[in-house]
Amino acid sequence: MSDIASWTREHKLEVAWGVFAVANFVVLFTLIDYQTVPFHFVWVSLTLLYGARVWGMGMTLAVLSAVCAASAVTLGYAVSQDVVSADELTEIPLMSAMFLVMVWYARRREAALDQARRAADREREFIRDASHQLKTPLAVARGLADLLRESEPSHSRRRDIGDLVEELDRLGTIARSLVILEVAEQPDSLVRADIDVEDLVVSAVRRWSRGVQRAWRVDVTLEGTLAGDRERLDAALDAIVENAIQATGESDLVAVRAFAAGTDAIIEVTDTGVGIPADLLPRIFDRFSRGRPMPGKHGTGLGLPIAKAIVEAHGGAISARSVPGDSTTVAIRLPGLVAEPVLEPAPSDPELALDP
Repeated sequence: MSDIASWTREHKLEVAWGVFAVANFVVLFTLIDYQTVPFHFVWVSLTLLYGARVWGMGMTLAVLSAVCAASAVTLGYAVSQDVVSADELTEIPLMSAMFLVMVWYARRREAALDQARRAADREREFIRDASHQLKTPLAVARGLADLLRESEPSHSRRRDIGDLVEELDRLGTIARSLVILEVAEQPDSLVRADIDVEDLVVSAVRRWSRGVQRAWRVDVTLEGTLAGDRERLDAALDAIVENAIQATGESDLVAVRAFAAGTDAIIEVTDTGVGIPADLLPRIFDRFSRGRPMPGKHGTGLGLPIAKAIVEAHGGAISARSVPGDSTTVAIRLPGLVAEPVLEPAPSDPELALDP
């Protein structure tokens, strides 16, 4: 019995359609004058079901044969009762042809999706392997460059070697970011626990504000928790805040705001930096998308894609809006908030309680 119950739960859509089809065939017999509607209900519903499920060929042929046989019996009964003419039986091969067209289309779609999945898996494997393979030679090259810089008597040569070290560090950051991105795209790798949203936001700003000169502001108007991977969400917020820092100067504002929207937590990071051109805005969450940092600043182009992957792995969403030359806001929405609104913002760190 447990096996039957388990099978029923797994194939509840097929079971529901089976009950629906049997009911329609019963109507064909009992209300024979109205046989057209239930007959078409059976076939159209079967076609829609197959588009959603895509069975194996054995199951497909078995169901098609059963429905054809049941249709032949019911329509044959209607013909024998002189309710319809014998040419109505031609409906059966016509409806079968319609169903087979859906089978062809659905199987082609499944093959295309499978090919896309395999291509995505190959891409992830390449990125993961390449990132790991780069770590060791980059570390060795950086160590040798440091030795050369320390032993070089020429100031200009030391400066050139310093530029080399900086570029090697950037390559190392990209390699690490690619590994993080590859892992972040796997929702089943999350280690979930209850997270205090206020602490999540305030901690992120504290990490950056103590080492980067900006006009920082924090505004948290919710209290509560959500289930998530704290380490990953810290990384997502760090990526968004770092992106804001890259686009601003020392006198610009970076404001982080958190509030509740029903059972969702909304966290917004706003900066008054260079903004994002309208043609770049739709692509800022794509890998290696760049074009926003201030002169002399360089990003990897992977920060916002990493944030997007982490937020979506939590079932959330990320978006951005910008006025070029004025401001940019990146917002994340995280579901599952268990929160109570508070009347007054209560920053956890007096250093972050800045007036507008």
